[in-house]
Amino acid sequence: MNFGESMFGRIAAIAFNTYREAVRARVLFALFAAALASIGGSLVIASMSLHQEARVIADIGAGLISLCSVIVAIVLGATSLYRELELKTIFPILTRELRRHEYVIGKYLGTLLTLTVFILVDGGAVLGLLGLYGGRSPTLVAELFGGLLVVLGAALFVMKQQRVFVIIPWAIVFFVVMALLAAPAPDERRLMIASCVLAFGEVAIVAAMATLFSSFSSPAFTALFTLGLFAAGRSTDTMANLPEKMVGPVVRTAGIYASKILPNLHTFVPARTLLLGQVPSAPVWTHVGQAMAVSGFYVIILVTASALAFQRRDFQ
Repeated sequence: MNFGESMFGRIAAIAFNTYREAVRARVLFALFAAALASIGGSLVIASMSLHQEARVIADIGAGLISLCSVIVAIVLGATSLYRELELKTIFPILTRELRRHEYVIGKYLGTLLTLTVFILVDGGAVLGLLGLYGGRSPTLVAELFGGLLVVLGAALFVMKQQRVFVIIPWAIVFFVVMALLAAPAPDERRLMIASCVLAFGEVAIVAAMATLFSSFSSPAFTALFTLGLFAAGRSTDTMANLPEKMVGPVVRTAGIYASKILPNLHTFVPARTLLLGQVPSAPVWTHVGQAMAVSGFYVIILVTASALAFQRRDFQ
């Protein structure tokens, strides 16, 4: 691992090394294959619908990407730091010119980079299917998809030493090309692109939660705590409106305060009508921008807390 002289160089070195380890992990490939297989399975359900194929594919695809990316965020966040401790590779790293907070930030950014590639590839696959069912020629879809795979294969063959990083620019190009291909289904394309951005914002928070817990806890407890906070974040609206007659004033008050402190993750999975731009009072891209601002706010708080907790951790 080559550390740069600047703080940003050191953080980038940790981030890219974390990404490399994550891409090589078998569990990630299993989750990635499961996500693509599930998206492919949506074709079966879509074929049963009556002239609603694009809608079914977009809805199922957006839901699967959100769910699978959260699972990946929890798995990577819970195991990435622990793996370094178990293999004792963290000790020579921290003895070099690297501060602990730089290490934590680098680990988080590496996890986030992995999640970005995951969302881009899965989102691109759904957009390609939307293009196919939106009226694009199957030959055109097959040629573009096949051509991109050939380019990826050639790049992996030529750049053997850096092959894991080839996927990053390829995933971006793949997503953009598939988005252009999905132009005949503009509403569903907008829904998918917005859903992918919102999925990124949500997993950024979830990964930050996992990073915080992993800075002082074991993988099992990290996964459990992160999953619990994720479920609570998806239920903040419910907690804010608990009926006092059923739960009592104490629980109701606790629910109200919890709903104000916890991130409202339901913001990142809005109603379909909003994503289609059918709610005049809530334009889709305004909602997406506000959601990403909220995501950034919680990420800064959680990663800062992670760095402080890891700073105090005793490795003896």
